[in-house]
Amino acid sequence: MSWFTKTFSSTIGRKLLVAITGLFLCSFLVVHLIGNLQLFNDDNGAAFNIYSEFMGHNMLIRVMEIVLLLGFIFHIYEAYTLTRRNKNARSVKYAVNHLDQNSNWSSRNMGLLGTVILVFLIIHLYNFFIPTKTHNLPPVTIEGETYDNLYVKVVEAFHNPIYVALYVISMIALAYHLIHGFQSAFQTLGLNHKKYTPTIKKFGYLFSVLVCAGFAAMPIYFFFFK
Repeated sequence: MSWFTKTFSSTIGRKLLVAITGLFLCSFLVVHLIGNLQLFNDDNGAAFNIYSEFMGHNMLIRVMEIVLLLGFIFHIYEAYTLTRRNKNARSVKYAVNHLDQNSNWSSRNMGLLGTVILVFLIIHLYNFFIPTKTHNLPPVTIEGETYDNLYVKVVEAFHNPIYVALYVISMIALAYHLIHGFQSAFQTLGLNHKKYTPTIKKFGYLFSVLVCAGFAAMPIYFFFFK
C-alpha cells in the first residue's frame, strides 16, 4: 500500500479530505449564490438566462463542473465512511450517555442533515441542471440572441408549494450542516487557536446563515410575490 493510499484511508486522512472538499464546496456555494441573485432583477429573467448560458457553455466552467462533481463525491463518500467507522467503534454502549452535554445537535446529526441535502441536490439537478444540458427548455430572444429560457423553469418550480417547502427545509438543513462543518474543517486542518477560533466560529455562523438565507429567499420571493 502506497503512503498516499495509507494516509488518506486512515481516519485522519479521511477527515482531511472531508475538510478540504467541504471548504471547496463552500466556495462553490458563494459563486452559485451570486449568479442566482440575477433572479431578483426586474428584467423578466434576461440577466439570469444570459448568466445560465455562459455557465453552460464556457469551457473553464465545464471543466470546473467535473472538479465540483468529484468534490461532492469525495465529500459524501468520506463523510459516510467516517460516520460508519465512528458507529462501529462504539461497540460498547454506556448505561448513561449525555450526548447533549458533550456536543451540539448539528454535530450529532450530520448524517441526517447530509442525507436531506443529498436528496435535495438530486431533485435540484433533475429540475434545473439536466434540462440545460439536454436543451429541453423553451427558447427566448434577448437583444437579438437566442437563449434557453431557464428562468421559466425556475418560476414554474418556485410556484410549486411542495418544491418551495423542500427547498427551504433543505436550506435550513444546509445551514446547520455548514455551522458545524465550517468550524470542524478548520480544526481538522490544525487551524485551532484560542485567539482565532472564536472569530472563525462567528464567521462560520454568519457565512452559513447568510448564504442559506440568500438561497431560501429565492423560492419564497417567487412563491409569494411573482
